[in-house]
Amino acid sequence: MFFDPLQARSGDAWLETEQGRYIFSRQEKLILNLVSPVAGESLLDVGCGTGNYLRLFQQKKCVLTGVDPSARALDLARQKLGERCELIPGAVTDLPFSDDEFDVVTIINGLQSNDDPQRVLAEAVRVSRNRVFIGFFNKHSLVGTERAVRKLFGFPATFDMRFFTIGEMQSIINKTMASASVAWGSVIYLPAPFYTFFSELEELFSMKKNPMGAFAGMVFPVRYTYRTVQNPIMNSFEMKAKTRATAPEAVRGMLRKGDR
Repeated sequence: MFFDPLQARSGDAWLETEQGRYIFSRQEKLILNLVSPVAGESLLDVGCGTGNYLRLFQQKKCVLTGVDPSARALDLARQKLGERCELIPGAVTDLPFSDDEFDVVTIINGLQSNDDPQRVLAEAVRVSRNRVFIGFFNKHSLVGTERAVRKLFGFPATFDMRFFTIGEMQSIINKTMASASVAWGSVIYLPAPFYTFFSELEELFSMKKNPMGAFAGMVFPVRYTYRTVQNPIMNSFEMKAKTRATAPEAVRGMLRKGDR
């Protein structure tokens, strides 16, 4: 399951605490720093859950879409976002969108509970025409154990989720987009008690290329290079030599066959 709706309300309750608000603000800073959203850009959040991360981009005046398999999560997201975001139920491993449909695609805490993170990322790449951002929990952080990270971010200590190392996530990206130029960083470096009394210490750490934060983010540009294009496809879509746009559904086939 990609999103557990039973965690929706507890997650929102965490954001109402002083510690939760501060930790989320650090995530927000990293995400916006790496994504660099521009007003008017179309953005899809894959596994959007209750819409907390979509609200970050709403403030930047992006054209928003969210997709999630949980109808309950989407209902909660609609309460927050209203009519200013298109929210669509759907499987994140088979997105109901055409190739190159969005400028930006984000997957934030979305690969942690999916059995096939490679396929989720491949679908995100397929529907993006500019860049993809991934946010995830870092297996090697200064916070401590994975149990400690869960509690720090408002999840029950026993909540099942997958953690990744920086190297593992880079490997997943490279298998999807060979030779991708990845920019990355992390935040939340300290155990929970520090965020009650000494949160200012967090500001002493550099976000960029720091492998020790509990929450990490990676962004990379989406570019395609065709090896061959069949004549019928060129005729049907009147593709020109200099165009960078791909024919609808062409990228899905390329990714499934391993062509990049």
